[in-house]
Amino acid sequence: MNQTTPIDVTAFGKVGVLFGGRSAEREVSLMSGGGVLKALQSRGVDAHGFDTGLRSLAELAAEKFDRVFIALHGRFGEDGSLQGALEQLSIPYTGSGVMACAIAMDKIYTKLIWLMHGLPTPKYAVLDAASDLDAAAAALGLPLIVKPPHEGSSIGITKVGEAAALRAAYDTAAALDDAVLAEEFVTGREFTVAVLGQGAGARALPPVEIVAPQGNYDYQNKYFGDATQYFCPPQLDAACRAEMERIAVEAYRALGCEGWGRIDMLLRASDNKLFLIEANTSPGMTGHSLVPMGARAVGLGYEDLCVEILASARLKMSKGRG
Repeated sequence: MNQTTPIDVTAFGKVGVLFGGRSAEREVSLMSGGGVLKALQSRGVDAHGFDTGLRSLAELAAEKFDRVFIALHGRFGEDGSLQGALEQLSIPYTGSGVMACAIAMDKIYTKLIWLMHGLPTPKYAVLDAASDLDAAAAALGLPLIVKPPHEGSSIGITKVGEAAALRAAYDTAAALDDAVLAEEFVTGREFTVAVLGQGAGARALPPVEIVAPQGNYDYQNKYFGDATQYFCPPQLDAACRAEMERIAVEAYRALGCEGWGRIDMLLRASDNKLFLIEANTSPGMTGHSLVPMGARAVGLGYEDLCVEILASARLKMSKGRG
């Protein structure tokens, strides 16, 4: 959507901002949702908060929202389950649809889709209780990354530097997920690229470079500390930045994402090759969040970003509605 075209916020009707939820990222979602709610209200939107972790779908239906802004992260909010419920209730919603959310929430299936499209992502192995951990370490090399494929915000992730530590890392991830993802460790610079829109109209915002203390961009450094540095736009030559934005949009489209999202990637130090890490279909909107940083770099403030995302809300499974 072109921000030079005024948006009539009264046309949105009664808006629900869905936040909180029941995932491990509840605390972050409460912050995101609070920010979005305040921003929309400041622009004259008839917006109301709704905590899906405390209230039922029956209560959601009874609110008779004309559309909703999903500010939920993780399971039961970003994995397609809520999107399916909203389709059943005929409530237009922001972000991607059922299938795209379900795939993007699963880092293993995300990798499979990206590889099918010829997009670069680190080598990996899927582990379970019967897996030979030493063989996985030998195949991927050390160090490597172990993570639960359905969690976000770096929850359950371990960097493994020696084979003896692999079992503990596996157990940490397995406590959160049935399958565990082991991934080649890529040494380099960390970036994220926000994408707005859908299909041929999808566009990338400027990349944000993330420089965390000792390279540890964990839950604390993402949301609560001030030691992490962010650079937007980052120090990149024009060709590298253009390629980063192109790959982000391709990765977003390959998963069928729409509305808005964020693609995380690494730029390998040895040869400046890009590697896709994961996709976020309902990114954070806190004071430390990355999508608002990219938006600010092109003159799109937080409040107007929220309005633009809300304007894209629609039902995905019923043509001509929403």
